[in-house]
Amino acid sequence: MTQFANSVTLPLSSYEPQHFLLAVDGPVATVTLNRPDKKNPLTFESYRELADFFHACAKDEGVKAIVITGAGGNFSSGGDVFEIIGPLVAMDTKGLTAFTRMTGELVKAMRAAPQPIVASVEGICAGAGAIVAMASDLRLAAPGAKVAFLFNKVGLAGCDMGACAILPRIVGQGRASELLYTGRFMSAEEGERWGFFSRLVEAGSLLDEAQALARTIGTGPTYANTMTKRMLAMEWAMSVEEAIEAEAVAQALCMTTEDFARAYRAFAAKEKPVFQGD
Repeated sequence: MTQFANSVTLPLSSYEPQHFLLAVDGPVATVTLNRPDKKNPLTFESYRELADFFHACAKDEGVKAIVITGAGGNFSSGGDVFEIIGPLVAMDTKGLTAFTRMTGELVKAMRAAPQPIVASVEGICAGAGAIVAMASDLRLAAPGAKVAFLFNKVGLAGCDMGACAILPRIVGQGRASELLYTGRFMSAEEGERWGFFSRLVEAGSLLDEAQALARTIGTGPTYANTMTKRMLAMEWAMSVEEAIEAEAVAQALCMTTEDFARAYRAFAAKEKPVFQGD
């Protein structure tokens, strides 16, 4: 459970996953959780393959942004009750710890991937599905979407896959505490007010809007966007003074890229820059 990206073919456009759908269109890769009959639950195998995929993204220079969505009008109902939760009841502590570390590896892989990730959330988004949305960099939702961190409902703590670290930074400590202690569903409208969702989009246009957002990001300056994602993560653990110094170094590195010079030349010529990722 500690080896990753061994089964993912590069470039990603040629990879055919077994446990989700993958479509690569120019700079945007769309991952679709695809078990619509059960609201797209995760299994042992899909956890591992998704972690493999996001680890492999670091080695693919063609994909600049990623969209993650679910098939059949739902995002994901979380861990499959019979394929995951049932077997967990029979495991010993060593096996359970291996499992929880493996699920956490998916979140770490998403956060380590250089590409910004946009979650397109429709319908049910619960348990581990809510974690996948939370671990994404941006989230759009349809008005009927419902998000729940259900761990409390099955006798578990809310501290699952980084929820206690990441969720408060998105919605605030008090609101995260309520969601994690109660396991209740958060409506799409509530999620937008609380900052979990950037905006709400009608269901029929949601995936197109998420892909358009990803394409806008993907056609931007690749190195600079990667640096923004890294600094957003790293600066959680920094003082303001440390963050300012780290950003000074990061921005100086961005100023050495050809995209920076390209943007200047385009501005001087009153043209729109066409970034090339160098």
